[in-house]
Amino acid sequence: MFSGLHDIDWSSMVHAYGSAEEVPGLLLALRSSDEEERDRALSRFYGAVHHQGDVYACTVASLPFLFELADDTATPGRDDVVELLVSIGSEAVGRGDVEYVGHIDFAGAARVVRGRAETFVGFACDPDVRVRRAAVPGLGLFVDDVARASKVLRGRMADEPSFVVQLLIVEAMANLALRLPEHAEEATAWFTALAADPHAVPETRLAAVVQRARCAPGQVDDGTVAAAIELLREADVGGAEEAWGSPPRPAVPGDGPPQIVAAFEDLERHRSVHSPTADLLRTFHGTLAERVPARTTLLAEQLRSRDPGARLDAIRMSTELMAGWRGDHARLVMLVAEHLGASHPQVAAEAAAALNSCHAIAEPAREALAAYVGGPDGWCSARPHVRRGHQEAVQALARLGDVRAVPSLVAALDGGEDGWRAVQVAGRLPQAAERLVPLVCDHLRSLDLAHHAVDMSARSALSALVGLADGAVEAIAETLDAAVARELWSIASSALDALAAFGPSAAPALRTIRPLIAHGAARPAAVAALWAIGGDPGEVVRPALGLLDDRAVGIGKAADVLAGIGPHAREALPRLRDLLADGDEWNRVSCANALWEIGGVPEAPVVLDTLLQAWGQNPFTANEVVACLERMGDAAVPAVPQLRAELLRPERRGRFVSIGDDEELQRICRVLIERLV
Repeated sequence: MFSGLHDIDWSSMVHAYGSAEEVPGLLLALRSSDEEERDRALSRFYGAVHHQGDVYACTVASLPFLFELADDTATPGRDDVVELLVSIGSEAVGRGDVEYVGHIDFAGAARVVRGRAETFVGFACDPDVRVRRAAVPGLGLFVDDVARASKVLRGRMADEPSFVVQLLIVEAMANLALRLPEHAEEATAWFTALAADPHAVPETRLAAVVQRARCAPGQVDDGTVAAAIELLREADVGGAEEAWGSPPRPAVPGDGPPQIVAAFEDLERHRSVHSPTADLLRTFHGTLAERVPARTTLLAEQLRSRDPGARLDAIRMSTELMAGWRGDHARLVMLVAEHLGASHPQVAAEAAAALNSCHAIAEPAREALAAYVGGPDGWCSARPHVRRGHQEAVQALARLGDVRAVPSLVAALDGGEDGWRAVQVAGRLPQAAERLVPLVCDHLRSLDLAHHAVDMSARSALSALVGLADGAVEAIAETLDAAVARELWSIASSALDALAAFGPSAAPALRTIRPLIAHGAARPAAVAALWAIGGDPGEVVRPALGLLDDRAVGIGKAADVLAGIGPHAREALPRLRDLLADGDEWNRVSCANALWEIGGVPEAPVVLDTLLQAWGQNPFTANEVVACLERMGDAAVPAVPQLRAELLRPERRGRFVSIGDDEELQRICRVLIERLV
């Protein structure tokens, strides 16, 4: 086995992290009898040799040996190897028509897997159901003979005892039809017959309905959704908890910022599925796309499942719908909120997380969240799902400005248990500033600024103190002094931004701020803080003008300062006009805004043209653009058609494409249209 493996000059090739000379060792480890050794090798192969779907020359060189492993029935974990082959092949076929420079070779891998199409046919008929499950997707992707592929898939469906593999067969037939359109009509007829087959299990019939819709989205109607729901009800037999359990926690660095550790945990949770129809239903939601009422009706049925795993998957799909598409989500918010009372704590925790993530529209769930939170004891619960659910619900309540979150936040900040989560939302409760400010200040002072990963925690605490807006200047000024002393300019800039928010009441910090307007890394934030706190145009205009000529430190920040100064900054007008031709849309928006604030109505035509062009070229600028339009008053009338067009878009948009940004974008658009028309 592996004849010629060491004849290849692996050191002349690279993968995602450098030299590919480790690849032979990984391939040898994939045939090890030691499961842990195989798992490590497989993980490394995915992480480096097939990094995020990329296919390198060394990946292509590995393919013959991977096929050799998969062909050998004595290979332990053959299904993992076949799955790896399908993953490499699917990426290669999907991206093989694009020319890449450097070490990427999708086209080469595509030729190899297509040349071994019959091998995948053999794998799809393997006695081992795990191998069949891994191989079947390849039939729809790598077999170019339509008649051959269709015949094999039909034959497999007739002989396949596993309904999970049957779902994959139906999906492969759809992939074949989408890849080779001459097969679409035949495939659609097959889907129709299969969906009506009384001998097929409901899950397989549901797959036929979904994949037919995927191949012909223009033919989807209310009847399609109704048929899917009826089959979903037939398939719902309920599942035992041990059938899915809790997803494993990913390995993350122990000394990483807690926010990053939590993000990896969330990523792992979202990669996990807990019901066999989850991927199928996600595909259906993808086909339904902007049909929000139909998707909500479908999710309502999913959320009624007797299987807690199916409900958990449905909650995540509900989050994806609300986060991705505009519409009236009040009903869905309430359906998710009902699961706060689920008997399974993981389902309840997922419901709380969903409501936290969509906090901008979570108002209908306020009372349900408060009832679920109860007292502060759940914040430190020894039961992981209970702790997570409580913390997510507290954060959701706090983001709604509800003081019933305060006892838990105080307990967290007092005890130090996951205090960073409390800090994230403390700024949303200014009415509780008297209790929270001292605790957040203590948290900020406790941070070791010398630690390489403290920036995120420091920014979060500074932001919270700005939101609380009471008695925090001293602690922020101390942080600024400490950051400057250690030349930690990222933290110093965050502290300067925080002090700027306090305006003249932060005057004692001016002694530290003034020298910083000459320092490269901190100059933009220092100039902005000097203006916000000192308010002297004569002291700020010249430094701000200097920043307009320094692309490395931020034109936008300087333009924002000049906009705040207004007519007293008239000497900046020529430079601001020049910058309306800048290649960065964000800079153009900031400069156009400053031009309006300084020059007023005479500048309106060029300002409006710049704003609307930037918005059209870069939709992420939308929030800043409409905020400026709002300040322009009647001068913004020509923007009405673009405002109306924005409201007709079904997908979420805005700076971070978040629910909050998008809801605010829609709100301002409606206000402007009503005011200007």
